[in-house]
Amino acid sequence: MGESVIIEKKEGVATIWLNREQVRNAFNEEMIADLQKALEKLDQDPTLRLLILRGKGPVFCAGADLNWMRKAVDYSYNQNMEESLTLAKMLNTLYAFPKPTIALVHGAAIGGGIGLISCCDFVFSLNDTKFSFSEVKLGLVPAVISPYAIKRIGERHAKQLMLTGKLFGEDEARDVGLVDFFGGEVEVQAQVSSVISLIRDAGPEAVSKCKRLVSNVVNQWTMEEAIEKTSGLIAEIRSADEAQEGMRAFLAKKKPNWKG
Repeated sequence: MGESVIIEKKEGVATIWLNREQVRNAFNEEMIADLQKALEKLDQDPTLRLLILRGKGPVFCAGADLNWMRKAVDYSYNQNMEESLTLAKMLNTLYAFPKPTIALVHGAAIGGGIGLISCCDFVFSLNDTKFSFSEVKLGLVPAVISPYAIKRIGERHAKQLMLTGKLFGEDEARDVGLVDFFGGEVEVQAQVSSVISLIRDAGPEAVSKCKRLVSNVVNQWTMEEAIEKTSGLIAEIRSADEAQEGMRAFLAKKKPNWKG
């Protein structure tokens, strides 16, 4: 893994830091590859309970790196396709990450930066953060990030923000559903701490299975399929060790073993 991202871990909570603050954490090939490697590494960590995504320096992520864009001007279709698929794979890895994910945003999230936060389960923003789907201003479209951004904010808001490329603040970001909560540093950290506490109180396997359940219901199953598959899922889980422990602890008015 290169130096464009940093992983910190404490008490089951990992933080991936975007670490290209000299270019406002803008995307290039290296950072995309490093994010992919970081996500794959953390996916293999059995002690992980939650993942936080942040940016070093004054800005969360300013979109595409200018030097990277200069090279892309001369790319062939096949080169553009290969590079776009690499970005798409990384975003999907983040979206499908088995543990809960939090994006903690500050300064600005532009273009691909919005793609990153749209892939996360919770998005908290510090005051005075700016957002923009800026691609149309360059004659481009937010293609690779669109599946995740549209899921998060819906068709109507996506059209209004993507077609105009306008710069908007945290008030509008919250109103359209891009951001869940915004405030000062103390307020936002309290929200993050609350989510961490709630996740730690829940069964680790149940949380991961619940996240996958939501994705399957939204993205994979028809209603007819969901009837059978969800019934099978709960039947399977009820007999698993974690659920047995949780139900017995609840009935005995004790803490389950994952709460120590």
